[in-house]
Amino acid sequence: MKEDISWLKKRISGEGPPVVIDGGMGTQLEKSGVPMDGKVWSGRAVLSHPHVVRQVHEEFIAAGAEVIIANTFASARHMLEPAGFGEQVKEINLNAVKIAQEARGRVAQEPVAIAGSICEWAPTDDLKWHTPEAVGSSIKEQAELLAEAGVDLITLEMCEQLDFSVAAIEAALDIGLPIWIGMSAQTHKGCRSLSVFDYAELDFESLVKGLSEFPAMMMNIMHTPVSDVDNAMGIVKNYWDGPIGIYPESGYFKMPNWHFIDVIETYEFAQCAKNWINNGARLIGGCCGLGPDHIAAVRKTVNNIFENRDG
Repeated sequence: MKEDISWLKKRISGEGPPVVIDGGMGTQLEKSGVPMDGKVWSGRAVLSHPHVVRQVHEEFIAAGAEVIIANTFASARHMLEPAGFGEQVKEINLNAVKIAQEARGRVAQEPVAIAGSICEWAPTDDLKWHTPEAVGSSIKEQAELLAEAGVDLITLEMCEQLDFSVAAIEAALDIGLPIWIGMSAQTHKGCRSLSVFDYAELDFESLVKGLSEFPAMMMNIMHTPVSDVDNAMGIVKNYWDGPIGIYPESGYFKMPNWHFIDVIETYEFAQCAKNWINNGARLIGGCCGLGPDHIAAVRKTVNNIFENRDG
């Protein structure tokens, strides 16, 4: 059942403290012993390990997350079909949202919204899936399934290639749910300006400029190294006057596994969160590599900041 998310809209728009979201679902599943798939990493976990997916959601809610993201990042047809799961697109998406709803019902002590994750990337060399038209059609199908399942909003994650991102956003907007646009940035050696995460040759500023024209509820800097967040945030502010969210990654990925190397300590992450909030961020959480302990530290920081302000 969908929730009334008027509280979320108010908080994101600036009423009260910023919203705390969860951390990296896929990496937390991996930490919990769920094997990652060589094509869609955690995408099939809702079928193979639904109890662990629910447990991870529950851990993030218990840590203080007010928004949890369903395990649907790798669940669009353009991801699942090349990996051999084309017949299970509907089942995987509906089950992912159902599991998130079950977790919310079991442990939430305050309102918790559920976001459906969508990504434009296709883990295949098959050119069939590497056109904006094909990805847009796939994303429209997934967005419809997520809406049917009862998500409260859709979060587009790892937007990187402008034409694919535009196709994804337009498909998601057609569904009528609020959307978040999540962009990923990274400093690449030899590049004078901040690049898109996976593409050193693509300029992050150009991506932001192109996507900031869409009517999103919020623009997020996500799956971005902590060290690149401040630069990325400054660029977003140049083109977007709406709410900004931050949920970075820590460690590194080598398909299909996350490597928990030099993951930021919880106390250091909490200090970064404090700085981002003071710089205007209206949503804080984590992406790959960041778990419930990081979210608990952020929630404590948010509470302390705003209790002191109210005092």
